[in-house]
Parts: sequence; C-alpha cells; structure tokens
Amino acid sequence: RISISCLLPASWHFSISPVGCPRILNTTLRQIVVIGILAAAVSLLYYSLVVIRNKYGRAYRDKRFHRYLARVTDTEATDTNNPNLNYGIVVDCGSSGSRIFVYCWPRHNGNPHDLLDIKQMRDKNRKPVVMKIKPGISEFASSPEKVSDYISPLLSFAAEHVPRAKHKETPLYILCTAGMRILPESQQKAILEDLLTDIPVHFDFLFSDSHAEVISGKQEGVYAWIGINFVLGRFEHTDDEDEAIVEVHVPGSENKEAIFRKRTVGILDMGGVSTQIAYEVPKTVSFASSQQEEVAKNLLAEFNLGCDAHQTEHVYRVYVATFLGFGGNAARQRYEDSLFTSTMLKNRLLGKQTGMTSDSPYLDPCLPLDAQDEIQQNGQTMYLRGTGDFNLCREIIQPFMNKTNETQTSLNGVYQPAVHFQNSEFYGFSEFYYCTEDVLRMGGDYNAAKFTKAAKDYCATKWSVLRERFDHGLYASHADLHRLKYQCFKSAWMYEVFHSGFSFPVSYSNLKTALQVYDKEVQWTLGAILYRTRFLPLRDIQQENFRGSHSHWRSFSFVYNHYLFFVCFLIVLLSILLYLLRLRRIHRRMLRNSSSTSLWIEEGLPPQKITGPL
Repeated sequence: RISISCLLPASWHFSISPVGCPRILNTTLRQIVVIGILAAAVSLLYYSLVVIRNKYGRAYRDKRFHRYLARVTDTEATDTNNPNLNYGIVVDCGSSGSRIFVYCWPRHNGNPHDLLDIKQMRDKNRKPVVMKIKPGISEFASSPEKVSDYISPLLSFAAEHVPRAKHKETPLYILCTAGMRILPESQQKAILEDLLTDIPVHFDFLFSDSHAEVISGKQEGVYAWIGINFVLGRFEHTDDEDEAIVEVHVPGSENKEAIFRKRTVGILDMGGVSTQIAYEVPKTVSFASSQQEEVAKNLLAEFNLGCDAHQTEHVYRVYVATFLGFGGNAARQRYEDSLFTSTMLKNRLLGKQTGMTSDSPYLDPCLPLDAQDEIQQNGQTMYLRGTGDFNLCREIIQPFMNKTNETQTSLNGVYQPAVHFQNSEFYGFSEFYYCTEDVLRMGGDYNAAKFTKAAKDYCATKWSVLRERFDHGLYASHADLHRLKYQCFKSAWMYEVFHSGFSFPVSYSNLKTALQVYDKEVQWTLGAILYRTRFLPLRDIQQENFRGSHSHWRSFSFVYNHYLFFVCFLIVLLSILLYLLRLRRIHRRMLRNSSSTSLWIEEGLPPQKITGPL
C-alpha cells in the first residue's frame, strides 16, 4: 500500500491499494519521488545543454563564416569618421619604382591571443589607397639630397587620406628592397639620412630612425609569408575539427610539450629574375654538418607575432630562400647563353654551320613546333626552330638546377629543411600561376599528371595553330606572343624547379597556383605592417584591464552561468525533496503515537509509560 501525506498547505493523507496497480508502483514513495525528480532534472539539463550547444555552435560557425566572407568582400570604403580606427603607412621602395600602401585597423579586442585586424584602406570610390611613382629610389644614389623631394608626393597622397587628427599616431615605414641592396653601404646611408632628416619637417607621421631601412631578401620573404597566412586566417585559433592542424615544437622551448595550431601555408614565387620559397618549419631541424648549420642560420627566421613576448602561441620558425637567376626570364637567358656557346663551339670543332642561317636553324625542343626565334650575341645571330618536345626540354634544363648530392639541399645546393608533404599546403604565385593559367587555363589546384599532359600537347602544337588560337582570343586576356613563344620552356622550367629543385613528389596535390587571395593581391607590405605593429595591442589590453579586472570573465562566462543555474536548480529540488521526506517521517511518527494512545483508551487502560534508563 502506498501512503502519501503532507502537512502543507493543510494536513492531508490518502492511500492507494496495490491491487490492480502495476508492479513498478509497488515501491516506496521515496524511490518514486527521487527517481521522478532526478529524471526531470536530468532531462531538463540535457535539453538545456543541447539548446546552448546548438545556439553557440551555430553562432561560432556564423562568426567564422562572416569573418571569412568579410575578407572576400572587403571592398567597402573606409569610414574615416570612425575615431576607433588606427592607420599605418608602408612605402615599398623597389628597383623600378616606389609604391605607398595605407592600412587601417580597429581597436584591438583586448584578447592577447588575437592579432590586429589590419586591412588595406579604401577611398570613397572603394579603391585601395595605393600610389606608385618612378623611377626607383636607387636612381638617386649620386644625389641623395633629392630623395625627400622624390618621395614627397607619395606621403602627401597618404596625408590626404588619413584623417588629420590621426597623423601623429600613424606609423610610417619606408622599406627599401632589391634596388637599394646593390648600392654601397655609404650611398644607402646617405639616402636614408636624407629621409630621416626632411620627412619629420614636412609631415607629422610617427617616423623614427628604425622606420627607414634597407630590408634583406630574407625579411621580404618573411613579410610575404606573414601577409599570405594572415589573409588566409592561419594565425587564428580554432576548435573546428575540419581545420588542418600541425604539431609544432616552439623555438626556444625544446623541453616543453609540443603545441597544436592551424597549419600555415608555404609560398612559392617565381618572378622574371628570381625564385623564392618560404614555409614554416614546425619541428626542430637537424643538420648533416656544421657547415650546413651555419648556412641554415641565414635561411631560418624565428619570430613572435604576438604582443606578449612570453607567449609562444604566435612564435614561428620560417625557412626563406631566394634564388637569383632562377626566375622564368633569367632562366631562359641562361639557357640561350649556354645554347649559343655550346653550338658555336661544336661548329668550330666539327666545321658545321648549325644555327648560322635560317635555312639550317638549331632545333630547339623548348620552343613550340615550328616556332622560330633568334639569339643575338657579340654581333652574331643564331637561328632557332622549335621541335616542341617537352620531355627532352626537361632533360636539357635539368643541369641548370645546379643540384648536389648532399642531403637536404635544393637549387644551387642550398640547404632546405624537409617538408612534411602529407601535411602541408603551398601557394604558387607569379610564374607558377602564369604557366598554369595564361595559356593552359588550368590555374588553381595543381595536378602534375594533368599539367604534364597539357604542356606536352601545347609544345607539340604547330606555331601557326597557336597563333590562330591567339587571334581568336582563346587565351588569357593579358597573354601575349612572348608568352605563347616561351610557354613551352617556362612550363618545363616551372615543373623542374618544383619537382627536381625543391623535391616535391609528382603526387603532391596541395599546391594552389594563384594571382590573388580572396580576390585581393597580397603584398609583402601587409606582413611588414603586421609584424612591425605587433606590440600595439598592449596599449588596448592595458586599457581593457584598467576598466575592470573581471571584464574578461563577464564576456566569456555567459555559457557557464547557464550551467551554474541548472546546478543550483537541481540542488533546490533535492532540498525540497529532503524537506518533504522529513515532514512525512514526522507526520508518520505523530500518527503512530496518536493511534497507540487511542487503543489504550478503548481498552480502558492507562497509557503505558516507557521507562527510561536509570
């Protein structure tokens, strides 16, 4: 029999006979109440967890989607009336000209784990704030006093776009590259001194002695690597299981455990004169010899992108190597020089006239079939006619890689740390993109087998057919006859540099050839401004800490407060249960005592007294 009784709100009692009841109801009231309340509490807690997970999981996914969408469609004009926007200026002083880039970013969010959200400034017409002038700054080596006048139009252009009230807190960096590197140090110093002396007189930008310098090829490569990975979001933290991660042994903390973070991308950039490779080396490297270790020190860059030098989550070890003479045009020039020298030597030794007349041209496998070309040196002309043999062209140019038998080396025998091909990703720019897209129309994801077949077919196609296709506009709009003529050679050169020079297997499938990232041309100047302003978030972080030491908890504990609420709710329910059970026990005892007294009275006997212990 199940008896239920309660004293509140009034004393009441009723019983249920076990006859006809299911067996499960033939249990004590305590068991039923406890099981019921626990089941209700667990169900409620489970439901709340599911709701919160769905809500915040969807919010997190939406946040990621909108963040990447903002990068893709970031074409809105910069709101110069926003007082929370900060600005930065970088002048790229190259060999052929100088360009100025203006960047902007909002206040830092106060989280020391995040980097500044730097973007390129856009004017009212939503065009990037960029200006270029010619010639290169190195042209003023003999008259350094004119350099400040030369660069003044660029700075005036930036001053018009950056709000006047922000000038004094806007850092200005003037970074000189290839053209200045070849000048004597005395001429470099004279040019930089003129800039440091005159610019502060005419402009109010934040410009100190360290803001004007000649950067090395290694620095330029590091800045390019930083810029690409920043735009791709590879410096952000993630809990997304779909994101590729990599195990990293942070430089300088060999005794600590490895950390896991987003996998960064490597870059391959083949220009007209040089080729450059840059990628992260996540694990500690070993060297075959002490000499190789010395060389590696000049090729490995270790730096911290975070604002806190004691935090290691943004410490990166990057390998950067630049190879002069390995660009597409320079390689063709080296090939032609070798061809001319060897052919002239054979003609003298064998008494032949190969290539001396258009009727007996040298048969060049690196030109399209029946394409004609000329090499002029020392007043002599050598005539070429293409045979369009892609595989033979590859064989001929392989020695130009200058590979050695030493382990862990690449082009010119230069040290190259091992690449984890199964867990890596590379982007190929400039000639890597032009070779795959302009004519072959297969830019994007690189596939060695498909590329080889397309290159073979192109080389073996008659020149007259290629010209006809060109006239009908079947190739990229910026492809010209020069591209058509040397596409066969450059395809073979790109293939050999990638697979033979840098030792990427032909099965490698994580190379993407691109001209832009998210429809934007990414310059190394973005990486430069990001690296050089990396300590600026400290100011915003200190301000956030000053406003309240618990602001971090308030902003990040909303979800956990829900958990705390349901725990408290469960505790209250259990307390009520225990209180009711206690009341029930007291009520039963009172009923038992009153029943016993009634029986004694009915028998006419005085109630028994229970003697206590003596």
